[in-house]
Amino acid sequence: MFAGRNVLVAGAGVTGRSAVRALTERGARVTVTDGNAERLAELDGLGAELAPGLTEPPAGTDLVVTSPGWRPTAPLLVASAAAGIEVIGDVELAWRASRDLPNPATWLAVTGTNGKTTTVGMLESMLRAGGVHALACGNIGLPVLDAVFEGYEALAVELSSFQLHWSSTLAPHASVVLNLAEDHLDWHGTMESYAAAKGTIHAHSNVVVHNSDDPWSVRLAGEYAPAGAKRVGFRLDTPRPGELGLVEDLLIDRAYGPDPQHSADELISVSEVRPAGPHNLANALAAAALARAYGIDPAGVAKGLREFQPGAHRAVEVGEFGGVRYVNDSKATNPHAAAGSLLAHSSVVWIAGGQLKGAAVDELVEVVAGRLRGVVLMGADAPVIAAALARHAPDVPVHRVASGDDGAMNEAVSVASDLARPGDVVLLAPAGASLDMFRNYAHRGDAFADAVLARASGSADDGR
Repeated sequence: MFAGRNVLVAGAGVTGRSAVRALTERGARVTVTDGNAERLAELDGLGAELAPGLTEPPAGTDLVVTSPGWRPTAPLLVASAAAGIEVIGDVELAWRASRDLPNPATWLAVTGTNGKTTTVGMLESMLRAGGVHALACGNIGLPVLDAVFEGYEALAVELSSFQLHWSSTLAPHASVVLNLAEDHLDWHGTMESYAAAKGTIHAHSNVVVHNSDDPWSVRLAGEYAPAGAKRVGFRLDTPRPGELGLVEDLLIDRAYGPDPQHSADELISVSEVRPAGPHNLANALAAAALARAYGIDPAGVAKGLREFQPGAHRAVEVGEFGGVRYVNDSKATNPHAAAGSLLAHSSVVWIAGGQLKGAAVDELVEVVAGRLRGVVLMGADAPVIAAALARHAPDVPVHRVASGDDGAMNEAVSVASDLARPGDVVLLAPAGASLDMFRNYAHRGDAFADAVLARASGSADDGR
């Protein structure tokens, strides 16, 4: 498929390296470009020609493979498309390359604004519990382009809107759009464009899973599901035939049993799903829908959920001190994710702020206002959140922290601790990206955890 072709790889990061290696090993003539000469030099020795800072494709280029961070408006990608050269992403490259394998893995694909990583982790655990040689990959951990050549039976693939934008023939066995809310509008331009990228995950799927509680998820399933695809819904309520859902304190499957009209399979109790909270119950139901589509039985689904270990910085409890719980959800990098995190608790001191990436926060603040004991704001878009709080929660105390990284977080945790009362939760759920103050969301989460533990240690040393 790629032997003898002239392929230009745009981007020399993690996915770019994977693309270069996969293409050269399959006989392609590869050129790789990046605006960062130092990063580009790290690919020396992989068999590709290094060409820093290209804005037009070299003569004779047959295909361009772009890293997901490159925007469609990048001059090189615009010039390539204008020249009639196909531009694809690393995920599309992985899918095409996998079709040449004698026993390619089955793809179970997950996208959405929030919950992707938790869902693919739950799905991987269910598959393994059911005896399947499976891996969670994609926009998490190992790039899918590396995973497809490792001999797995099934892949739980997390896909971002950036990756899906550059995919055209991707055909997972089953796919889900978990939810959709404003995010990455600085990249896609409009909500409709963002939604369209997400919807393409369904375009060639055999089983299309949607969130019956999320209008966008329902809409995209309706618009993009192929004729003849099985449609499966999930909801945080009593499931209808063809859905998974909740009955009292149980997760129930009415989609895959022998008679969905009149019977249901019990999967697991609500209390056994970790992390807690309605949004994670939805993630568990979505993962179960995909696992059941693959053929995992209810016992395997339950075993997988019990064995699942949540990832770092995703609703992780740092500790409880003086009757106050401290929870790190630094991965809540947009308002929709923050809402899910906040709604899991009844009385919260909220640490928020960062880069909102064009997303609005009024709806978030209005929904959670009654749960807020106080708010501590930091980061570039703190004024935007402060204005929303003034409109929708004017009686809630709000404190602004000056810019900085670990020092600012120390101050934020100190103020939040003073505002909190026994029984409250001090919650880091920023609703924004972290790069204005931290290296990434993990650095932000680590700073929060360190500040909490340092304060707890100081209080103990003082005899408090």
